[in-house]
Amino acid sequence: MTVERRSRRFSSARLERVARRLMNASSLCSLATVSPGGRAHINHMYFAWNDRFDVFWISDRDSTHSRNVVRNSSAAVTIYASNQIWGKPDRGIQLLGTAHESTSRDSRNAYARRFRDFDPEENDLPYYRFRPRAVKLFDERSLAGGTIVTARVTRDGLAWSKTEVWV
Repeated sequence: MTVERRSRRFSSARLERVARRLMNASSLCSLATVSPGGRAHINHMYFAWNDRFDVFWISDRDSTHSRNVVRNSSAAVTIYASNQIWGKPDRGIQLLGTAHESTSRDSRNAYARRFRDFDPEENDLPYYRFRPRAVKLFDERSLAGGTIVTARVTRDGLAWSKTEVWV
């Protein structure tokens, strides 16, 4: 099986609808960071997000991924429902960008909105924010089988970059 680039474009409105559904597919995500020696590190965590597809989480400053983003802000996030079945239509989203500790109220508010039982007043861990520059959307029901669409994250929303199809 190979991947071919296709000229099929998708509107920003459609990409944003698909991306929002994918962001809500799970309350857990995987965060990939880079260690000082250039090695990959991955962490599973609960997350919240906003209209610009920023991802928020809370974590101990001493955790490996927190120390990694202080040294190198390059990061990636993936979100998918883990109950998918091989051979059935699949879906997931990958986000590529940068991460940092956040003191913004946006972080706190997004987390409190997503997790109703979360009490920001009781939280003593710092908030972190991931800002995507690009997303990769894979939703076989919405975009077509074997189709991956890459979009840039802009101030105005998602802007189509390329479409790839497994053939």
